Amino acid sequence: MKHVSAKSKTSVTPGSGNVFTDLRLANAEEKQTKVRLAVTINQILASASLSQAAASQVLKINQPKISALANYRLDGFSVERLMNFLNALGRDVEIVIRKAPRKRAPKIHVTAA
Repeated sequence: MKHVSAKSKTSVTPGSGNVFTDLRLANAEEKQTKVRLAVTINQILASASLSQAAASQVLKINQPKISALANYRLDGFSVERLMNFLNALGRDVEIVIRKAPRKRAPKIHVTAA
């Protein structure tokens, strides 16, 4: 549903909550999930003041992969691998599965506590 401002005649379309869906990109839910996981990982690494070299040892990946993660180049990472990084950083990852309401399509939702 578009809203048009009477003053400026500018059309505004509310977002879906997933920028990748709004941009009509393939695998939008997976991309959103990866970004949310990566944001949390990067926040944990920053709060621990870990260098990329130290982070690579903790996560058992090479420094270029840490750089890719830090810059949100996530094509080389699966959702499972990102969840394993969170475990390596001492975080639990919980997956809750429930029936979707009939009024909307099923979705994937990731939140960080």
